[in-house]
Amino acid sequence: MPSPLISAADFVKQLDHPMLRVLDTRYALADPLSGRLAYGESHVPSAVFADLETDLSGEVQPSGAGGRHPLPDPQTLADWLGKQGIGDEHQVVIYDDPSTGQGFYAAHAWWLLRWLGHIKVQVLDGGWPAYLAAGGEVSTEEPAHVQATFTPDVQQGWLASADEVASLPQSVTLIDSRAAARYRGDTEPMDKKAGHIPGATNRDWASSLSADGTFKALDEQAERFPAGEVVLYCGSGVSAAGNLLALAVAGREPGPGVRLYAGSWSDWVSDDTRAVATGEES
Repeated sequence: MPSPLISAADFVKQLDHPMLRVLDTRYALADPLSGRLAYGESHVPSAVFADLETDLSGEVQPSGAGGRHPLPDPQTLADWLGKQGIGDEHQVVIYDDPSTGQGFYAAHAWWLLRWLGHIKVQVLDGGWPAYLAAGGEVSTEEPAHVQATFTPDVQQGWLASADEVASLPQSVTLIDSRAAARYRGDTEPMDKKAGHIPGATNRDWASSLSADGTFKALDEQAERFPAGEVVLYCGSGVSAAGNLLALAVAGREPGPGVRLYAGSWSDWVSDDTRAVATGEES
């Protein structure tokens, strides 16, 4: 299994490789157009832009079931990737901008491609700032890639449903990946209820990063998580990918033992019969 991360120095050296494809996933939840605008101003020359809302999420249901960023239909995402020139044979590198405080979009896209069965995918460690610091060239032109064939091979057992989360055995640890204040219920800027799923422990995804926006080393990541099977969630299934990537750095790949509750808190609170907890961990 290739490393889930690639350094900016190594990435810059590989930019001319014909089998390389690049996704720019810069975004901000509070300013949905910011990523696309940033891409238009400058981006990695070969990169195509992937929008969280329109390209990397499914259709939001009026009831709220499925959460604010439902998983995209696998074939729809595969077709979109093929149109961007990303095929089964390509190595994909994904970047975002951790300097914004939301450096989890690349990890989310990485998990999506892995979920579709694509192994040759990495996240640019340190993202856009690291690329610039490494002397990477920039462009304002959108690349013209030839249509490719991306064949989805959805990985079974990588997801946990709300019903499964509600009845997890004690041997499985439920991890809330949001900031501590949202976990405790002190504040809730996006969803209709504050708090966390009863029984969840808190591991803020942002603690996976060093001060420079790169991911902490294997031993530091390993210390952040309990042993054994885990299920991760966040607000809408996106920032939890920061912890999923951190677990992969620690050698614990996504799979039946490291699952995602994709609907996450926004899906959980869409059903008023589901219990909500507040305060510190019990």
